[in-house]
Amino acid sequence: MPHRMETESRKLLGRLREALAADNEGQARLDAVVGLIADSMGAEVCSIYLFRDAETLELCATRGLQAEAVHQTRMRLGEGLVGRVAKERQVVNTADAPAAKGFRYMPETGEERFASFCGVPIQRLGEVLGVLVVQSKDGREYTPDEVYALEIVAMVIAEMTELGAFVGEGAALSARHQQSVMLRGSVAQEGASEGVVFLHEPRVVVTNPISDDPERERARLNDAINQLRSGVDEMLTGSGSVDEAQTQVLEAYRMFANSSSWLRRMEADVENGLSAEAAVEKEQSHARARMSKSKDPYLRERLHDLDDLSNRLLRILTGQGAAARADMPDNPILVARNIGPGELLEYGKKIKGIVLEEGSVGSHATIVARAWAIPLIINARGVTREALNGDPILVDGEQGIAHLRPDETVQAAFQDKLAMQTRAQERYASIRDLPATAKCGTTISLQMNAGLIADLPSLAGSGAEGVGLFRTELQFLVRNQMPRRAELSALYSRVLKAADGKRVAFRTLDIGSDKVLPYMKPNDEPNPAMGWRAIRVGLDKPGVLRMQLQALLRAANGQPLDVMFPFITQINEYRSARAEMDKAIARETKLGHPLPSALRVGAMLETPSLAFAPDVFFEEVDFISIGGNDLKQFFFAADRENERVRRRYDTLDISFLSFIERVVKRCALSGTPLSFCGEDAGRPVEALCLAALGIRTLSMRPASIGPVKHLLRRVDLNEVKSVMDEAIANGDQSVRRAVSDWLVYQV
Repeated sequence: MPHRMETESRKLLGRLREALAADNEGQARLDAVVGLIADSMGAEVCSIYLFRDAETLELCATRGLQAEAVHQTRMRLGEGLVGRVAKERQVVNTADAPAAKGFRYMPETGEERFASFCGVPIQRLGEVLGVLVVQSKDGREYTPDEVYALEIVAMVIAEMTELGAFVGEGAALSARHQQSVMLRGSVAQEGASEGVVFLHEPRVVVTNPISDDPERERARLNDAINQLRSGVDEMLTGSGSVDEAQTQVLEAYRMFANSSSWLRRMEADVENGLSAEAAVEKEQSHARARMSKSKDPYLRERLHDLDDLSNRLLRILTGQGAAARADMPDNPILVARNIGPGELLEYGKKIKGIVLEEGSVGSHATIVARAWAIPLIINARGVTREALNGDPILVDGEQGIAHLRPDETVQAAFQDKLAMQTRAQERYASIRDLPATAKCGTTISLQMNAGLIADLPSLAGSGAEGVGLFRTELQFLVRNQMPRRAELSALYSRVLKAADGKRVAFRTLDIGSDKVLPYMKPNDEPNPAMGWRAIRVGLDKPGVLRMQLQALLRAANGQPLDVMFPFITQINEYRSARAEMDKAIARETKLGHPLPSALRVGAMLETPSLAFAPDVFFEEVDFISIGGNDLKQFFFAADRENERVRRRYDTLDISFLSFIERVVKRCALSGTPLSFCGEDAGRPVEALCLAALGIRTLSMRPASIGPVKHLLRRVDLNEVKSVMDEAIANGDQSVRRAVSDWLVYQV
């Protein structure tokens, strides 16, 4: 870039800093900024448009257009050239604006006199805050040097907008991070919680975007880059115990950290008047804009790496975020883009709720949230940009909504909801030690799902009769290497001891799909939920399965033991897995170790195919547990990670219930114990219908046992079945409405 342009850019930023430092109102600062830019660029028009809401841009300041149009001219996202810049997050530079794609004439602005147009997005870390525009009567395109200078200025405007330099009257000039915001996501774990935001990765605030000493800023930048590179090298040096895939990730980090083009772009930004921090953020914003538009998963992953490195570099430069965890508030709601199980477990059960920008219903975070019985919302777009540490937040895990900085009306309604839940829990506590016996005399065994040793105290407190599903994969997921047999045996032994004689059904390792071990090479599969997962992995890697089975046998140490294999789709898979158990038993016998006093080996029915297995399967298997979450998605061909379809199909659909009833009848004929575990087991109406079909054991999260037991004890299951049969005879799609209407007069 020519030295003259660099000098002019620094001069402009210097004048901008003076204007922004003046003791003026936000509108006066904006007016001064557009005047300075117009004079510096030799442009007849300079305008700044800011968002007044998520879909609407507003003209907030101008030099050259009609003054009366300020705060009156508005356009939708994507409307006109300004809306196009904001939507596409790209520069629009044209010598003939009226002929350009998307042009819309705004008569109140008087812009018809100006042929040339250059619009630059005002963006910060991938979030577009507005658009900076220059226009001239001459029909010309602005030079690359001029566009670059505008991008530098737009970046400073974005930082100052974030810091509140342009606060004034009206929605477009309202202070950021102060308004009430409702963020809608997806439900991963139900519940409700009130607290304050605790950011997993605290926002780095750049308070000095402009510098008048490029040499000093270049030195700061290079010192920080050297620290970053050293840190990445140290991670690689200490990566001897991790697998090739993790090493490749670290190698990608090192590649970016040593990228001369990345450093060169930031040094150019510094030379043009930005501080080192602002230069890093400018390049990070460009990377995030590219990431948001890229459809290539590999490129998105690499841009994600660059984004993470930029955050590390910013923390080195600013020193911010180092003591975040030490400052955890009393009622923290964890807010993050995404989070692994190890990081989440480090925070401990002090966390009252979780809101993630990404995530999935079967993710590691979901498993931990269910174990802790705290609400979790996933796919809450924009939460990490909008939330600040300490902001009040309400998490509605029933609706998948987070209310950030709620107003008094929302807060009062939410507190009423929490009070009602508290009263309900008190009511459920009074029946905790009573059996779940319906009026017809049928008793349902209510058991709990678990995955952590910390879950086991809920066994007594919830009134659960046992653990119908103990997920064993978390002990594998939170580590950087395969756990040892002795470690697993000690853990399983503590689980059995904590259960104090109550049944615990251990599910063998269920990995694959959305649960990938960090030390196993990931498999890029087009449909991982139907790919190499669960027992398929166990049978292909029998050493891992055998080691886990030996650990379980040793943990039992002469006590009864229940083990079940996940995702069994046909009889031969069960027989092969059972053969591995027999081998483990033979080895333990040879070593002289005590065997379980009673061993039951079961299968999880999670695909429709197993319901049509030959009769001999139902005779051979010791028990069957229906995995409702997976079974439902495969029955309806509706991916439970896909929000467009996962709520489209009802558990109480006639066809699904008919299928469940078929399984119930086959198990009854063979005398095979049958249970149902999953989210639907913990929903009172669904649980009622499953019990009416003949399922006598339900396994659910501990917090659901009270509500389910409360309803079961107040109804006659024979009458429920009659209502369901009548709905079927009437040709209803689902029995939900009929059963719900009937319950109104019963409870």
